[in-house]
Amino acid sequence: MERLRLMFLLILMVVLFHVFVDARQNQKKTYIIHMDKFNMPADFDDHTQWYDSSLKSVSKSANMLYTYNSVIHGYSTQLTADEAKALAQQPGILLVHEEVIYELHTTRSPTFLGLEGRESRSFFPQTEARSEVIIGVLDTGVWPESKSFDDTGLGPVPASWKGKCQTGKNFDASSCNRKLIGARFFSQGYEAAFGAIDETIESKSPRDDEGHGTHTATTAAGSVVTGASLLGYATGTARGMASHARVAAYKVCWTGGCFSSDILAGMDQAVIDGVNVLSLSLGGTISDYHRDIVAIGAFSAASQGIFVSCSAGNGGPSSGTLSNVAPWITTVGAGTMDREFPAYIGIGNGKKLNGVSLYSGKALPSSVMPLVYAGNVSQSSNGNLCTSGSLIPEKVAGKIVVCDRGMNARAQKGLVVKDAGGIGMILANTDTYGDELVADAHLIPTAAVGQTAGNLIKQYIASNSNPTATIAFGGTKLGVQPSPVVAAFSSRGPNPITPDVLKPDLIAPGVNILAGWTGKVGPTGLQEDTRNVGFNIISGTSMSCPHVSGLAALLKATHPEWSPAAIRSALMTTSYSTYKNGKTIEDVATGMSSTPFDYGAGHVNPTAAVSPGLVYDLTVDDYINFLCALDYSPSMIKVIAKRDISCDENKEYRVADLNYPSFSIPMETAWGEHADSSTPTVTRYTRTLTNVGNPATYKASVSSETQDVKILVEPQTLTFSRKNEKKTYTVTFTATSKPSGTTSFARLEWSDGQHVVASPIAFSWT
Repeated sequence: MERLRLMFLLILMVVLFHVFVDARQNQKKTYIIHMDKFNMPADFDDHTQWYDSSLKSVSKSANMLYTYNSVIHGYSTQLTADEAKALAQQPGILLVHEEVIYELHTTRSPTFLGLEGRESRSFFPQTEARSEVIIGVLDTGVWPESKSFDDTGLGPVPASWKGKCQTGKNFDASSCNRKLIGARFFSQGYEAAFGAIDETIESKSPRDDEGHGTHTATTAAGSVVTGASLLGYATGTARGMASHARVAAYKVCWTGGCFSSDILAGMDQAVIDGVNVLSLSLGGTISDYHRDIVAIGAFSAASQGIFVSCSAGNGGPSSGTLSNVAPWITTVGAGTMDREFPAYIGIGNGKKLNGVSLYSGKALPSSVMPLVYAGNVSQSSNGNLCTSGSLIPEKVAGKIVVCDRGMNARAQKGLVVKDAGGIGMILANTDTYGDELVADAHLIPTAAVGQTAGNLIKQYIASNSNPTATIAFGGTKLGVQPSPVVAAFSSRGPNPITPDVLKPDLIAPGVNILAGWTGKVGPTGLQEDTRNVGFNIISGTSMSCPHVSGLAALLKATHPEWSPAAIRSALMTTSYSTYKNGKTIEDVATGMSSTPFDYGAGHVNPTAAVSPGLVYDLTVDDYINFLCALDYSPSMIKVIAKRDISCDENKEYRVADLNYPSFSIPMETAWGEHADSSTPTVTRYTRTLTNVGNPATYKASVSSETQDVKILVEPQTLTFSRKNEKKTYTVTFTATSKPSGTTSFARLEWSDGQHVVASPIAFSWT
């Protein structure tokens, strides 16, 4: 009997396994289908007919979510895994790949960047030219009532604009104006995954319910707003980088994330609409370029003269954590500004410690209050993090609670403390965050402190039977030094896809940035936060990216003939990597000097970028040669370039020959078979400079921190007799000895006495 029961259970398990497998195989997912449009069979009159026929051949019930006509040729649809596999075998299909969910990489900055009072001076164009540039922002949508979208003083919408103001819930045609000239939403990929949008929670329209999209759009191009602040913090005049540029908002991110089919549809439409700059503060998993939707869309945009700026990601300070690393994308990391929002903590042993906060409510009493560490008053293993329901009310009531940062939202920890009866919070960084300080508009009296201060406070609690503390708030402090410093969260190199291309390209302000906000949620974004604010202060490479997008718009208006690569080159070669005292920009994660793997070419310097002297330009063909150097097959290149490309078998393609404004040399490649010998290994890089200034003679100089590699520039002098003249030089790197470390850095500068055209050089050994 027992044997029969076991046999029955075994058979049942086998049946259930097959049911599970069948269910998995029949589960539909969204796929993006890349089509070879120019080789459409003659049987079809229209490419959409062909797309539909190919789809129906594998699934009679499937429908296209989107058709793509600009940045790629193809469509997206829902298929089972078997259907997707069958479709991929059909002629005319270049690639079938599964949907990817991207995530968001979540004002003083014009003054800090030297733009305040300067934008109208002679080296920037007049308002008419600046207002012809259109910045397309792909994000969570837009809050059109924000004062930062005031169109006072702007002329008619540019004649080149082909977009529209798409209507939807709480959003009609009148929501747009001469500043916010276009707004659209793309939700079909999101709804295919999660079902119909619940319009009681989020708006099925371009309206921004989250705040992120309004913040990024107004950072890039917000109009001038006097008297702006967040609850009294950072009071002053708010303005975007390109305050006269026009904005087009493309809502591609929703409560459940940013879906690649929606992102691709947004990029596709933005190119058709006629934007000049694309700004994307989002990122996904690291993929080869022909499988990276943002890289594919950005290639098409760049080939049509559109500058594409993307956030580097918030995966720092770990190395190799970058997103958006294609060489036709400008990849932006984050740094701090010279402004902070101090909070002061006094503990019972007399020590005074500094933190930050944007708390604006009723202050704590000036007298000392009881202090506890969450890890000692919790009923869960991760109670030190102040997760929901983890604190014991009897041990917390009437006390200030020290909570460790991590896992749940920073402001949410304060609500956990409040629910347990606590009266205040000290938010302490752990190893992951170091001494980086990020301010939040907390709902209870809170000070955020770095790891060093947090450890001192916890040591004090552990050694005292009756610990006490006070928290006070210091408002807004300007002139903080050193600044900038590289933000700990800012993702770092080396480039995880192509180590030979240095990324990020540069850094820009991304910590505690004031910009426009949605009226739907409070500054913390928490449901319990009912405060209504017109501006918010948040941090992330999401904030640094639109700074560069706006600056690119300024350069585009000043130099409309410049290519996207020329604009990026101007921004990179004029960036600075040292303070005025000559010391290298610091890394807040280590408290030591940062490197080009952290900041790329350096911190953006827009007033220098407007007149860079020389630029490193790139064309679509240069990028094609780059893909050939990576040994991409013709079909892989076609997915990206949308045309037939055959790499010349008789030509040597080298990534080293990509005319990039920086150098990254993986030395294990250079050493090759000589790694264990004393034979010097030589590798050469070729670059071409284009004169965008007056006739001049430039001389090369190299500064290096390593003796393991000799650097020779030939020729050492370049003379330009006319504008747009091109000159080529070669840099020879000779590895003379085994390295003393895993990385080292150098810097190449070309100068005519007026301009300095600088390029970072990064060597890495693994």
